[in-house]
Amino acid sequence: MKYKSIALPRLNNLQPTIESTALKLMEETGELAQAIGKYRGMSGENKIYEEPEVMEKICSELLDVAQTAVSLMFVLEEEHNMDIGAALEKHIQKLIDKGYLTYSRKEE
Repeated sequence: MKYKSIALPRLNNLQPTIESTALKLMEETGELAQAIGKYRGMSGENKIYEEPEVMEKICSELLDVAQTAVSLMFVLEEEHNMDIGAALEKHIQKLIDKGYLTYSRKEE
């Protein structure tokens, strides 16, 4: 099984809640969609963006989405005693059950 792993910090200058972080996640997702729309020419703008510029913007917005999702995971762990590790295992099993993920024992 191939993984892409990134480590993102717990932000220590915020006091996030589930609600505030979920709203921020939606905002960041919208900014990611906007960046993708510009690349696909769906923004209604006449300006043509160069692919490297747009890919950099997409990557930046994607990392903002990931950071916000990780922040929400910290809130769930610290404020609501959720076990994100156990949830991750269930998530991977769900992907396997749905056929989105297959692997052989040699990949473990």
